[in-house]
Amino acid sequence: MGVLVGLGTGSMALVFAATLTDRWFVRHRGLVTGVLTAAGATGQLVFLPVLALLAQGPGWRVASLTVAASALAVVPFVRWLLRDRPEDVGTTALGADPGAARAPVPAGNAAVRALTTLRSAARTRPFWYLAGGFAICGASTNGLVSTHFIPAAHDHGMAEPIAAGLLAVIGIFDIVGTVASGWLSDRIDPRVLLGLYYGLRGLSLMVLPGLFAATPEPSMLVFIVFYGLDWVATVPPTVALCRGVYGADGAVVFGWVFGAHQVGAAVAAVGAGLVRDGLGHYDAAWFGAGALCLLAALMSPAIRHAGNR
Repeated sequence: MGVLVGLGTGSMALVFAATLTDRWFVRHRGLVTGVLTAAGATGQLVFLPVLALLAQGPGWRVASLTVAASALAVVPFVRWLLRDRPEDVGTTALGADPGAARAPVPAGNAAVRALTTLRSAARTRPFWYLAGGFAICGASTNGLVSTHFIPAAHDHGMAEPIAAGLLAVIGIFDIVGTVASGWLSDRIDPRVLLGLYYGLRGLSLMVLPGLFAATPEPSMLVFIVFYGLDWVATVPPTVALCRGVYGADGAVVFGWVFGAHQVGAAVAAVGAGLVRDGLGHYDAAWFGAGALCLLAALMSPAIRHAGNR
């Protein structure tokens, strides 16, 4: 089931969302980033109960084909409705001065620009704080909870469709949490927000083993609510910090920072599986991820804006 979640993830779309937001919005950038992020993450989680039922019924092949068909169905909408820049439809970015000069279209090879930006950003301390924090973000969400929550719940006697349904409920609270995070990112220092989000996530993961051991229905909802509000709330302030520190290269830097997110997710997915096989339970994985989140909470306030790198 964890493999199916990986197949269905639309997380890479977050990088495109960051670029789109930079090009089409000057005002409400944080809020728009929050809305787009919440939509993507919630879509993944809403699919979980359907995929769980398909995997138990017709089998994992049908579930995989369902994911693939759903992804392909989006292609016509992207082709017909989306445009690269506001100027392509005769308008300007929301909140931009009508007389402002157009943002220059980056020239040259995109891959070369991406590598050049990485080389420049990697020489600055904020990049490593951002990448390290987002690696922990990936480890504690896609790598650990998305992949291992359902088998961990099954270890404690919970049916897989019910566990998948609980993850889907996270998606409901994720809408509220991530949109609110985007709105707050336009008004509050994003470093403060990141520190708060990582801290709360770390504490919620540390109490999860105790909740698994208790009666699932009432107690597990405590985790679902708090974790759901924090699921991808880290994205809007991270995008805002990349933009604030690296300016026009912010979206490209976020792409590399997001690469660290995926590496963290991969390491946690494998590591938590090894923990389960070696110890017979996931407790060490939950506590370890919680401790890493608390470390990320301490790293976030250390990020400095341009001029203080």
